[in-house]
Amino acid sequence: MENPSEPEQQINVEISDEMSEGVYSNLAMIAHSNSEFVIDFIRMMPGVPKAKVKARIIITPEHAQRLLTALKDNIRKYEENFGDIRAFDEDMGFNFPMGFSGPVGEA
Repeated sequence: MENPSEPEQQINVEISDEMSEGVYSNLAMIAHSNSEFVIDFIRMMPGVPKAKVKARIIITPEHAQRLLTALKDNIRKYEENFGDIRAFDEDMGFNFPMGFSGPVGEA
């Protein structure tokens, strides 16, 4: 339980100009071990059989759980404002690339 007499701790987060531009990704692959989750953010281009990992993030299982909770909360808020997000599936013409595999996380 939080003590109301203690001031709330704030974190000053900085981001470089280059990092603030972001990187586009249209596929994420996740692997895990007993101590970490590895999330690769990938950009696939139509008609190109090769895809590139644009960013790799390695987090603890506890942080992965917090990320999942935050994503669920943000998706709920998004859908409240903009409507349901339609999931891609075979009926919509999206086929996951066969034989496309990423690294398996190891500690």
